[in-house]
Amino acid sequence: MSIIKKILIIFPIVLINLCVQLSAGEIKKIGKFKDWEAIVSTEDTGKVCFAQSSPILQAPKSNKRDAKLFIAFRPNDKIIDEVSVTAGYEFNKNNSVTATSGKNKFKFDIKEQGFAWIADTKIEFRMIKRMKKGSRIMITGYNQKGSQTIDHYSLLGFTKAYNATKKACS
Repeated sequence: MSIIKKILIIFPIVLINLCVQLSAGEIKKIGKFKDWEAIVSTEDTGKVCFAQSSPILQAPKSNKRDAKLFIAFRPNDKIIDEVSVTAGYEFNKNNSVTATSGKNKFKFDIKEQGFAWIADTKIEFRMIKRMKKGSRIMITGYNQKGSQTIDHYSLLGFTKAYNATKKACS
């Protein structure tokens, strides 16, 4: 997926996150699967389906943030398996945002408006494949001051949430 397409989809994700917080009536939760949930949103631009999770552990502990990890599908835009993350702050442009599961490491290439994306669909596919097999994934990011944060996400229920999300948007 091109960087321009990734940037053009930033705003719907931000809107979805706001809608989840402000108006649950416009969002349909299609299932809770252990530490993951599957959600469908119908917007003017079409249906958007996503699986999401919040961290089970955050470091530093003193810095509570609204972090989330997403896998999204947008059939009208021909977008599948889109991996994105927010740490609850604006990422530092000079440092990498990475996901680590076991010996596997994935770099997020695009950082805009508090979210990060992987630009290469092949890497997204490999990360999702790893998430289906793993038990935990850690997202490392850096805030504007350069301080590191690490969010630990459980992968319990990921495969079921992913499959329900993919089915809802197929």
